[in-house]
Amino acid sequence: VQLQACGGGLVQAGGSLRLSCAASGARFSGNAVGWFRQAPGKEREFVAAINWWSSPSQLHADSVRGRFTISRDTAKNMVYLQMNSLEPEDTAVYYCAASKYSIPTTLHSDYVSWGQGTLVTVSS
Repeated sequence: VQLQACGGGLVQAGGSLRLSCAASGARFSGNAVGWFRQAPGKEREFVAAINWWSSPSQLHADSVRGRFTISRDTAKNMVYLQMNSLEPEDTAVYYCAASKYSIPTTLHSDYVSWGQGTLVTVSS
């Protein structure tokens, strides 16, 4: 499945953005979907993940918990990342990815289908 993230942009600190992740060519397979980010000069890091079926089960990184929320719309075949109270430290390219597992996890290696990222820039 090909994934495409969009919704990034330039926002002032304290502002909000909503990122979207769409699967093209096929529906999400039923495995978990995650968001990761990579800032310049840093390694890719986990942001949030959610399962696809049954009652939603989410994971959020400590650095974004309480500010970011991952959600899904199975009817629309979409996963979202609502980002509030953005900080300059949130500046990064954000990627969505599909896991090889049905439950959400934080490990980069658990995710096998990666989309092109979307750039989020937070100005101070």
